Amino acid sequence: MRNSRSKQSLIISHLMYIEVIIPVPLADSYTYFVPPEWEAQISPGVLVTVEFGKTRKYSGIVAYIRQIPPEFLDKIKPILAVETAQPVVRRPQIRFWEWISQYYLCKPGEVYQAAIPSGLRADSPVAYSARKETFIRLSGCYGNGNLDGAFQKIKRSPKQEQLLLSFIQHSHAAKGEIAKKELLAKCQANGSILNGLLEKGILETFEKEISRLPTSGEEVQALNTLNEFQQKAYNEIIERFREKDVCLLHGVTSAGKTEIYTHLIAKTLELNRQVLFLLPEIALTAQITDRIRKFYGDQLGVYHSKINENERIEIRNNLLTDSAYPVILGVRSSIFLPFRDLGLVIVDEEHEPGYKQQDPAPRYHARNAAIVLAKMHGAKVVLGSATPSIESFHNARTGKYGYVQLNKRFEDTGLPLITPVDVKELRRKKKMKTLLSPLLIEKMQSVLAQGEQVLLFHNRRGFSPAMVCKICDWTPKCKYCDISLSFHKQANSLICHYCGRVYRLPAKCPECENAELKPWGFGTEKVEDEIRELFPGISVARMDSDTARSKKSLEEIISRFTSGETQILIGTQMISKGLDFEKVSLAGILNADSLMNFPDFRAYERAYQLMAQVAGRTGRRKTRGEVILQTSHPEHPLIRMALNHDYEGMYEMQSEERQLFRYPPYFRLINIDLKHRKEDVVRAASAYYADILREKLGDRIMGPDKPAVGRVQNLFIRRILLKIEVAASVPALRDMLEEARKRLADNPNFKYTVIQYDVDPV
Repeated sequence: MRNSRSKQSLIISHLMYIEVIIPVPLADSYTYFVPPEWEAQISPGVLVTVEFGKTRKYSGIVAYIRQIPPEFLDKIKPILAVETAQPVVRRPQIRFWEWISQYYLCKPGEVYQAAIPSGLRADSPVAYSARKETFIRLSGCYGNGNLDGAFQKIKRSPKQEQLLLSFIQHSHAAKGEIAKKELLAKCQANGSILNGLLEKGILETFEKEISRLPTSGEEVQALNTLNEFQQKAYNEIIERFREKDVCLLHGVTSAGKTEIYTHLIAKTLELNRQVLFLLPEIALTAQITDRIRKFYGDQLGVYHSKINENERIEIRNNLLTDSAYPVILGVRSSIFLPFRDLGLVIVDEEHEPGYKQQDPAPRYHARNAAIVLAKMHGAKVVLGSATPSIESFHNARTGKYGYVQLNKRFEDTGLPLITPVDVKELRRKKKMKTLLSPLLIEKMQSVLAQGEQVLLFHNRRGFSPAMVCKICDWTPKCKYCDISLSFHKQANSLICHYCGRVYRLPAKCPECENAELKPWGFGTEKVEDEIRELFPGISVARMDSDTARSKKSLEEIISRFTSGETQILIGTQMISKGLDFEKVSLAGILNADSLMNFPDFRAYERAYQLMAQVAGRTGRRKTRGEVILQTSHPEHPLIRMALNHDYEGMYEMQSEERQLFRYPPYFRLINIDLKHRKEDVVRAASAYYADILREKLGDRIMGPDKPAVGRVQNLFIRRILLKIEVAASVPALRDMLEEARKRLADNPNFKYTVIQYDVDPV
C-alpha cells in the first residue's frame, strides 16, 4: 500500500501545475494540475474549467505555470477542460491585474470579473456566439472563371441568367463571394430563382462569420491644420515627452484640445503602436467618435458599457489578432482590453469623477490606472482638461508631470462672461417669482429670439429631493436606505436614488394624517415644468439619468440639440462634460450654492470645475458666451474665482487647506467601510477594527463614524478613514489591513461583517 502511494505521488509530482485566477473574491489564485493530454494547450491567459469547492465549476484564467511543484500534491485537483485554444488576455494584462489588486486592495478574481466579458466564460448562462450569415460563391468547377458551361445550362432561363450576371458583377470586388440577402436585394430576385442556380451546381452557399461592429465605409479625411496656439502646444507636448512620461495639457474650454489629440494619434500610428483614448462618460462618445472617425475610419474601435456583450467580445477578440484596432476610444473599463503595444494614452477631461469605479470592486481610478498601464507598455500619457484635478496640477507643479498650457480658444473668442445674480436679495424683495431670476429670463428671451440656444444646469434630478408634510414635517424615507425619497412627478412616484426602489406617493401623512404633502427643493424635472410654462412653444429637453437611460436615448437628446431642433436643454452634470454645441450662447447655473454646500473636502474643487465646465459650453465659435450664475452668496471667494476664471486662485486656496488637514495630493486616503445587518454589531466591529489598526498606524486612523448615508440596502455602515503618507509602502499597508481583517473575522461576535476598501476615493 505504501509503495502504491509512493508511485502515485511520483507521477503527480511530474505533472504540469498552474496558478488559476477564478472569479471569486478570496485568494489571489488557486493551484491545479494539468492532465498530460492538455499540457500542450496551456499557456498564460487561456481559459480553463476548474472545480472550486465540492460542486461549483468556474471558468478560470491561467495566470502562470508553476516552476516548483506545490506542497500537498495529493490535495491538488485537475483542471476539467481547456475552454479556449488561444489566450483571452495577454501576459501584460495579467501583470496589470496584479497591480490593480495590490494597489486597490482587492482580489485578482474581482479584477477578472471586471475585465472579462461574462459571455466569454463557460460558466456564464449566456455564452458568446459568433454571428454567421449565408454567402454565395461559384461552385468549384466554375471557380476558375470558365463560365461558358454554366451559361449553357441556363440559356433557357433568362431570370437565372440575369441573376448569375448580377452575381458576377457584384461579387468581383468581394473576392468572388457575396451575402445571399445582399445579392437578392441588388438584383431584386426571389429565392426560387437562386435555388435554381444552386440545384444546377453553378452557385453554392456557405456560412461565414461576420462582425457585429459598425463600419463607416467612408473615405478618411486629412487631419485639420492646427492653428498657431494649437501647434505651439503640440510641439511643447512632444518636447515634454523627451523627459516625462505624463504631460498635463491645461487648455481652456473650446481651445481645440481634440485637434491636438488627433495629431498625437497620427504620430503614434506612424510608429505602428496603439492608442487608448479615454473619456469619462458615455455621453461624450458619440460626438468624439464622429470627430475621430473622420480621420481614422475603421481603424477606430469604440468600447463602453452601452454596446452589447457580443460587440464587446468582438472588440477584445480583434485586439488579440494581428488586425487589431490601432485606436480604441472608450470609457474607464477600456483599460482592461488586451493591448499589444500601447504607444499613447489620452485621458480627456481627466478631472472627472466618472473615471472612478464605485461598486463593485475593483474600485479603481481609470486615470491613475491608465498611467500605470502606459508605463508597463513604455507608452506616453496626455491628461487633458480645462479644470485639472488638484492632484494632477500638483504633479505638474512639482515636476512629476510635464505641463503645457493652451489659454486661447479656437476662434480666439473670449472666455464666457459670468454674471452673478443674488437670489437671496431677490427673494427678500419678492422679485424671485420662479426658479429663474428675472435677468436669466430676460437673457433667455433675447437669445431665443436670435435663433440661438440655452443650457440650464442644475445638479439634481427628479422633481424635488424630498416630500414633506406641511403640518408635522414628516418626510418619506427608503425602507432599506437611510435617505429621503426623491419625488418624480412624471412617474408620480417616490424613488430611492441609492438602491433604486420605487414607492407609491402616500395619499396622506402616516404621522398626522394630513392629506397634503409638499415638494421640498427642486430638481431638473421641476425646472422643465417651469420652463414649459414660461416659454410656451419653445422646444425643451432634459438630459439626466432619468431621460438618458440608454445609449440611444442619450444620443437622440444630444443629436436634437446639436441640430437646433431643441432650443433649451436642461441637465445635470451630464451637460458639463466636454460636449460641443455650436449655437449655445447662454447658460444658466440655477443654484451654485448647492454645489459648494456639500460635506466633502473636494466640494469647492468640484463646484469650481462644474461652474467652469458649464460656462465652457457657451460661445464656442465666434460669439462670446454668457452665463447667469444664481447664488445667495455672490461675494463668496469661490464664486469670485469662478467669475474671473481664476483656476490657479482656487488651486492655491484648496492646496493650502489640504496640506494643513492632511488631504490629497499631500496624503493618500483610504475609506474602509464595515457593513452588517445589525447596527449594534457594525458599531462594535468598526470600533474593534479601528483599534487594531491604531496599534500600528496611530493617528492616521480617523473614526469610525457614521457616513452621511448610514444604511444602504438594509446594511448599516460605519466608516474608517485612513490618511497615509504618499510615500508609504503599499504592500506593507496591505499586510496590516489583512492582519486586522483576519483578527476581526476570528471574533465570533462579528460574524458576517463585510469590509470594503476604497483607495483614493473621490
